[in-house]
Amino acid sequence: MIFLTEADEKYTDELQKFRDEVLQADKDNDDQFAGCMGLRECSASGEWIDICKLRKSPETCEQVGAKVPSTTYFSIRECDQRLVGIIDLRHHIDHPILSTWGGHCGYTVRPSERGKGYAAQMLRLNVINAAKMGIEKMLVVCDADNIASEKAILANGGQLENIIETDGCRMKRFWINTEDQ
Repeated sequence: MIFLTEADEKYTDELQKFRDEVLQADKDNDDQFAGCMGLRECSASGEWIDICKLRKSPETCEQVGAKVPSTTYFSIRECDQRLVGIIDLRHHIDHPILSTWGGHCGYTVRPSERGKGYAAQMLRLNVINAAKMGIEKMLVVCDADNIASEKAILANGGQLENIIETDGCRMKRFWINTEDQ
């Protein structure tokens, strides 16, 4: 079992281990930090957590490169407090990029924890967060060849709207009705 908690200094050591593991395992992946905007560039975990706090507010999100406010969550495994993933939730997608291919959220599962169903659990909990925020339908997008992400989206009721191409990349666009959760 996992739970989501907003990015918190309590988990700085776990965040550093997560970052290092992703950098090593996914070094050839341009999108290695989906849902973790800026984590690659930050050398200190506390610095990135501070950036996450700035992204949460409409007044400060643009200072740190965010198009719209978002909340970043750590996915923590209950039994050992290990950070198994990170997922964000954009408060709205009233922006051309986000409404086309960015969507309401992005997520990364720690490489050593992949294939265990954490992405589906993280997304399920984030859909609940979206419903509490008043988001009735979530746009969730993945690369057309990302079978694992597609399975997580489908497990949460994702309905394929279409496949688009952007910058030479094919993307599948899914909608999840948050009222179904």
